[in-house]
Amino acid sequence: MRDGSAGEGGGVADFLQLDTGDAPRGGLSDWLAREVRSAIADGRLPVGSTLPATRTLAGDLRVSRGVVTEAYRRLTEDGHVAGRGRGGTVVVAVPHAPECPGDTPTALRTDAVEGAGGIFTAPPGPGVFDAIRAAPARIDLSPGLPDLAAFPRAAWLRAERHVLARLTPSDFGYGDPRGTRALRGAVARWLSRNRGIHADPDDVMIVNGTAHALRLLVDVLHADGISAVAVEEPGSLGVRQHLRPLGTPPVPVDAHGIRVDALRATGAPAVLLTPAHQFPTGVVLGGERRRELMDWARAGGLVIEDDYDAEHRYDRPAVPALRALLPDHVCYAGSISKLLAPALRLGWLLAPPAYRDALVDARRLTDLGTAALPQLVLAHLMDSGDLERHLRLVRKHHRRRRDAMIEAIGRRLPGAVVHGAAAGLHLMITLGGGAYEGAEAYEGAEAYEGAEMYEGSDADLATAALAEGVKVHPLSWHTQLPHPPGLVLGYAASGTAEIAEGVGVLGRLV
Repeated sequence: MRDGSAGEGGGVADFLQLDTGDAPRGGLSDWLAREVRSAIADGRLPVGSTLPATRTLAGDLRVSRGVVTEAYRRLTEDGHVAGRGRGGTVVVAVPHAPECPGDTPTALRTDAVEGAGGIFTAPPGPGVFDAIRAAPARIDLSPGLPDLAAFPRAAWLRAERHVLARLTPSDFGYGDPRGTRALRGAVARWLSRNRGIHADPDDVMIVNGTAHALRLLVDVLHADGISAVAVEEPGSLGVRQHLRPLGTPPVPVDAHGIRVDALRATGAPAVLLTPAHQFPTGVVLGGERRRELMDWARAGGLVIEDDYDAEHRYDRPAVPALRALLPDHVCYAGSISKLLAPALRLGWLLAPPAYRDALVDARRLTDLGTAALPQLVLAHLMDSGDLERHLRLVRKHHRRRRDAMIEAIGRRLPGAVVHGAAAGLHLMITLGGGAYEGAEAYEGAEAYEGAEMYEGSDADLATAALAEGVKVHPLSWHTQLPHPPGLVLGYAASGTAEIAEGVGVLGRLV
């Protein structure tokens, strides 16, 4: 270990044997971030270890605290460390070695390709999402995850202690199958502030996420004689799987959202929409289409509104939820999976009066309701302002990561067209020609020139990417009609370095 001596204007720290004399002039923060990143990569700082406090390390190195703070910020943005409040700054992920410019797809091993291929080349079954989550990978660009390293552990723990200190013995008994009064009220206020929905707490049912809401709706709608729910095309594979007991006729989406004329042509009495940020294209349902849809609904149609990530906006103002305009014709589903974490399994369902009692009965016979303690903690986070503060924080993280992905696509996938960049937690890219209505006109689309278009299968591309340690979704998963090859890429849960590396792998493979 060094003796602690330092040259003029420099400093030596016991932590990693750091010596500022090795740093380039004017680049202390870059140097420090690089040294810590290297120590994480080679195992000197294993996952779970805690970095020194910024003030302490700054004193040891004889640099300003801002130098250390900036270095830690960069490491956090890369997804390698995360702040834990009083628990300090903790290592949460190991960096991956950068690829050499000469690396080529010949690095793929045939056995690895064959082992991964079944996930994408076979028709996706009910367990396909479990399979891809379990598949080992260095970089996960799957859509649907927020920045999990940013989960507000300290705020959640404070809220949990606050709630537990005030619970009475009777609060631990069986409760209302609709959910606790506290969370139903907090959700009603949250939706009023953030989505323009005016609802009474009695209108709200707490569910175990949007998937649970859809499962309840399927049973109730089937009992009411509804045998088909139209879905957007392209549209979420997961949604189609949940609606599988009913028919799911596809309705094309263009630059203005779902085509209501095509919806009418299906004859389906209900439709599931993602109008604020269509999955996967990112299109916002336009004003004229909203008016057409409202006419369709008032004539007897039912809308199921999946408002899955409407809070994550970067380049455009919020659009009101359909539920705010048509409360008697819209079943509205939302959750905190994209706000906090999917593992909490907390969401809400607002149904028209005609279906409310039947949904409560279905819930009562299913599981008697959602666990009360997490509900009360979430209610406290909502009412205290902690959840909105967290949302403002992660929006900054997500926006930087989105920008990093768009920049990487421009450099490494110059033939791609980017869709849906203005909001959400994912991008859709299309890679080839062919008839695909509205593909070139999606809001946020940006075409890059300078490369030939990809002519292969997006399932084969996803297979090859997984064999190189990068998870993505092929666009074909989320379509029922012919389409050009494409990918759906999540950016919120990965650091900027991982995003750049993952897109680089895709660029080589294309």
